[in-house]
Amino acid sequence: MTNPKRQTNERDDCGYLPTCAPLANPYVPYQRHDPERYQAPKGLVRGTLFPGLDLPFMGKVNQRELSGTPMHELQALSFAMQELTLYLDTHPEDTEAAELLASYVKLYRQGVERVQQQYGPMRHTDAVSNGKFRWLEGPWPWEYTQHKEG
Repeated sequence: MTNPKRQTNERDDCGYLPTCAPLANPYVPYQRHDPERYQAPKGLVRGTLFPGLDLPFMGKVNQRELSGTPMHELQALSFAMQELTLYLDTHPEDTEAAELLASYVKLYRQGVERVQQQYGPMRHTDAVSNGKFRWLEGPWPWEYTQHKEG
């Protein structure tokens, strides 16, 4: 059964606006050179590494803190690397930010190596070593009851 109000030129794979839809006026704050930055874990919780872009919806501020687990540390570093990469796309001359990104990349790689030595591969792309596929070797992360001793 077809919808009698449906116009004949509408396609199922495309969105559309009703004729009375108001237009939005987006606003994107411009980042200045060398902006203030949160530490990586706080940036992850707040959703941005840059306090100048931290514009909480309806004034609701996330004040939670991450636990200090290795996985949360890697999450925070990964988030901070992405934020700095996006910032450097528009501010390539900011050498301090580039140096910070390089230090986060180094810390992230070291962290991944430590976690994988203790628990096994984190990504399927790291699952092959010495000709052996290690992805399915257990235990899975949710099966850990205590940390393995190194």
